[in-house]
Amino acid sequence: MNLESLMELVGEAVVLAVGGLLVGAFFGAFAQLSKFCLRSAVIEFSSGLLGSKVAIWLLTFSAAVVGTQASIGLGLLDVDGVRQLAARGSLSGSIIGGLLFGAGMILARGCASRLLVLSATGNLRALVSGLVLTVVAQASLRGALSPAREALSELWTVEGGASRNLLTLLNAGPVAGVCLGALGLGLALWLARRARIGVPVAGSALGVGLTVAAGWLFTFRISQVSFSGPQVKSISFTGPSADTLMGLINSPTMPLGFDTGLVPGVFAGSMLAALMVREWKVQGFHDGPSMGRHLFGASLMGFGGMLAGGCAVGAGVTGGAIFALTAWIALAAMWAGALATHQLVDGNLTNPAVSAARQPGKTSPPR
Repeated sequence: MNLESLMELVGEAVVLAVGGLLVGAFFGAFAQLSKFCLRSAVIEFSSGLLGSKVAIWLLTFSAAVVGTQASIGLGLLDVDGVRQLAARGSLSGSIIGGLLFGAGMILARGCASRLLVLSATGNLRALVSGLVLTVVAQASLRGALSPAREALSELWTVEGGASRNLLTLLNAGPVAGVCLGALGLGLALWLARRARIGVPVAGSALGVGLTVAAGWLFTFRISQVSFSGPQVKSISFTGPSADTLMGLINSPTMPLGFDTGLVPGVFAGSMLAALMVREWKVQGFHDGPSMGRHLFGASLMGFGGMLAGGCAVGAGVTGGAIFALTAWIALAAMWAGALATHQLVDGNLTNPAVSAARQPGKTSPPR
């Protein structure tokens, strides 16, 4: 049975939801097995190291770029009309939102996708933080925080089309995109080998990136055979999580679509992976200050993610894979915000000299 016949049989919305569920399940499983996490990569990088965490993140990002750009080059995918490229974008939103998201990611100990993955492993800290992030994101999109988001977004904008496509601005195309992704992939594989990352972990990291390309391909294919022309998109978490939660709260029936299948799919996939490798464990907050830190960080991510046009995956990896200018700016701002916040808040905890000085009977290493 082909895709058109399946859509006629069960409906376009069901096919989109099931597709989102499958893409999400693979993303969740691969993310849990590889421990894919931008926060961990930032902390490792801030320590002057290019080890396993950086390698895993770069493997994922590069795989997403190569898979997506190769699909465009082969004529399997057309992203000219997607929101991240065709619509007017916000440079101020990308910068300010990215900085806020990066800071919140450090405080909450995980980005939006990581919180969802950890929630499925029994981590109640991540579950509560994720719910707060989702509520703040919804308030930023349509609620009390939306005027502030709109005002910041309008400070500096860029028109859609060629002005928002980084490859077009560089007079390049998908071949250049594949080459750039391949260079990143080569560096990531070298780092992975140096850090002695096993094949299963490296393969899972690549799998996370390839699910992003799969999301683009699936929704584009649906748009080509559908009369309603659903939006071409791929994996993101800030907006879809908010829409899923509001759908559960406001309606007796969940409106089906790619996003509403994606979120539960990620949860199910990561839970299954955690159970398979015996990593499922109930965990909670350590104390009041710890809880306050997590919830404040989640709030920053909820507002920052909506302002930046997506989370570390939605804007950073998914948008980066199609070379959306605002996505690359948001990703750079997320790195900058996370690096600065880590140094200000947690820097002493990862400083060997300070850590040694705080331990009884230990002295700081000689300089």
